[in-house]
Amino acid sequence: MKIIKQALTIFSLLTLSYNLSSGQDALTIVRKADEKMRGNTAMVEMTINTIRPAWKRSMQLKVWSKGTDYSMVLITSPAKDKGVSFLKRKKEVWNWYPTLERVIKLPPSMMSQSWMGTDFTNDDLVRESSVINDYTHKLTGDTLIGGRSCYKIEMIPKQQAAVVWGKLNVCIDKKDYIELHIRFYDEEGVLVNVMNGFDPRAMGGRVIPTRFEMIPVDKKGHKTEMIYRSIVFDNPIKDDFFNLNTMKNLR
Repeated sequence: MKIIKQALTIFSLLTLSYNLSSGQDALTIVRKADEKMRGNTAMVEMTINTIRPAWKRSMQLKVWSKGTDYSMVLITSPAKDKGVSFLKRKKEVWNWYPTLERVIKLPPSMMSQSWMGTDFTNDDLVRESSVINDYTHKLTGDTLIGGRSCYKIEMIPKQQAAVVWGKLNVCIDKKDYIELHIRFYDEEGVLVNVMNGFDPRAMGGRVIPTRFEMIPVDKKGHKTEMIYRSIVFDNPIKDDFFNLNTMKNLR
């Protein structure tokens, strides 16, 4: 009986140690995956395809980002949207419509809305919220995706965080720290969107998924593809590049 009690005590201590460390471990994994896609800076050219049961629309974009505080998005085609741009500085986000010659500051309530009619939200594109600072992280298990062994991590927003989602379940590849699967839940715990990462390969000097699909679970035949055409990491970009005047004059 004494041996059994000792074994149970050791097991309990090991379990406690794992539970105390898993949050930090999960945070480390999420941080590595986030830094993998961001770099210190990133300059990206991408295609976004919005797919519906009866039609498909494509947009070409250029994106500049610096850390978690600054990002700029410019639509280069189609012609009717050419020149539309978005700017994020710290926690503030603006939108520029050249045909209207108008700058609009986006309130937090608009971050959950569709970005340009796609299945991505405004927050998905400009990343106002931070997966590092705005959520708690818990390692919940392992899984296989496309033959890759992945960590399963649950992310719950902190109490005062102004975020779009009520919960995220994320699967991150153990070898290359790339996000291959994310499930997005609303504040009521209802699954809203599923995002999958595909075609991981070397781009910009690191292995990343080069195609993502965002799928709304309650809209049959709807999805949006984000395809990376090129990416350059860690080229210097000055903070003052990310300003309203630059946003209105991007080409």
